[in-house]
Amino acid sequence: MKEDILNFIKYQLKEHCGRTIGIVIGFIIALSILAFGFFSTLFVIICMGLGLFIGNKIDKSDSEFFEDLVYRIQRLLSPFSRRW
Repeated sequence: MKEDILNFIKYQLKEHCGRTIGIVIGFIIALSILAFGFFSTLFVIICMGLGLFIGNKIDKSDSEFFEDLVYRIQRLLSPFSRRW
C-alpha cells in the first residue's frame, strides 16, 4: 500500500509535474488564507516575489543592480540616521 502511494506520487511528478506543483501551491495558499486571512497571505506572497526578484538579480551577478539597491537603501535610511 505504501509503495503504491509512493509510485503514484512519483508518476504524477514525472508525467504531470506542472499540474501537481500547481495543486500543491494552490492548496498551501488556500490553507494560508483560511488560517491567517487574505491580506496577511497576500503580504507574504508579495514579499516572497520581491525576494525572488532580488535573489535572481544577485544570482545573475548583476552588480549594477545590487549597487543601485544598496545606494537606494542608504539614501532612504539617511534621514533617520541624522536624528540620532
